[in-house]
Amino acid sequence: MKKLVALGLAAAVAVAGLGAFAGCGGSDEITVGLIALHDSSSTYDKNFIDAMEEACENKGVRLITKTGVPETNECYAAAVDLVDQGCDVIFADSFNHESFVLQAAREFPDVQFCHATGTQAHTAGVANFHNAFASIYEGRYLAGVAAGMKLVEMYEDGELEGKYVDGNIKIGYVGAYTYAEVISGYTSFYLGAKSVVDAEIEGHDLVMDVQFTGSWYDEVAERNAANTLIQGGAVLISQHADSMGAPSACETAGVPNVSYNGSTAASCPNTFIVSSRIDWVPYFEYMIDCVINGEEIATDWCGTLETGSVVLTELGNAAAAGTQEKINEVQAQLEAGTLSVFDCSKFTVNGQTLTSYMADVNTDANYEKDTQVIKNGVFEESVYRSAPYFDVQIDGITLLNAAYGD
Repeated sequence: MKKLVALGLAAAVAVAGLGAFAGCGGSDEITVGLIALHDSSSTYDKNFIDAMEEACENKGVRLITKTGVPETNECYAAAVDLVDQGCDVIFADSFNHESFVLQAAREFPDVQFCHATGTQAHTAGVANFHNAFASIYEGRYLAGVAAGMKLVEMYEDGELEGKYVDGNIKIGYVGAYTYAEVISGYTSFYLGAKSVVDAEIEGHDLVMDVQFTGSWYDEVAERNAANTLIQGGAVLISQHADSMGAPSACETAGVPNVSYNGSTAASCPNTFIVSSRIDWVPYFEYMIDCVINGEEIATDWCGTLETGSVVLTELGNAAAAGTQEKINEVQAQLEAGTLSVFDCSKFTVNGQTLTSYMADVNTDANYEKDTQVIKNGVFEESVYRSAPYFDVQIDGITLLNAAYGD
């Protein structure tokens, strides 16, 4: 599967002194710092916070967590403060934290700095700066399979009668920004759902509208985006945004929902199907082990289904019968390499099959397309760097607004 590539201050601060644990060598002398964009009210940040707390407890190391750190120079200040508090390794969780974390890494070469979803580590040449991500597009594809199973159930039960749009089955997606990470996510979700619908339903194509919010976390905007999609005919909604806005709108409207970064079953018992997420515990434990043992952290690390880094929640009440069996079947194909999410034979762009594509992998100021990423008919996502670079607009997906760019 995927390879490892090339071996003001925060609004809230939580300090966890976890003490020494037997069998951890010098782990009791290690301090880990976490910089989070929001706090645990954000499903995105909660996923990181929970994983870091678990990993640090497992490894017997001290954790200092800073929450509410914006993507401004306050991130750099937070990193410096964590260095001053004795952190040996510091991890930041949001895309636009990267330049500030990199600045701190250059200033403090004896401290390790790690960053999620970033793009610069493999070209920056800074030995103590590292990026990490996971092949979450595979998780979103599996979540799309679950969505497709629900659509088939709705079709067979007659629930889609009178809801077709120009003869098509329409679903919706709430996205934060028009970044490659979001495009990769909504495209893989759509392709997963489409694979099931195409196999089980004749006479109706699957299409998807995407509504952007211009924010990673804006509950009102996400709720409004979901309502816009529902009013436009979407019979199922998914998201790449971090609040309960979209799921709660779906619960109110009785529209099935696939969430992200954690189950919404408790809040949305009638509409929740499943959620995909990155489990950061495997990476955090690896990162901590490297620091404890004095080993080099990979410059650009990509977790997979096999490493336990890409996971789905338990199915919700709204999931169709047979969904778990179908997910297991498709996951086995992904892990065996007999199925590829971005198999170019499974989608078109302006009616044509992609045979070649240059992606912006070595990100520079001009966002130059620099790397051929299609090999043997497959767009090789997260192979040439961990962070997504799939930014192709495929047929069947309509962007309702695209005002929120890079």
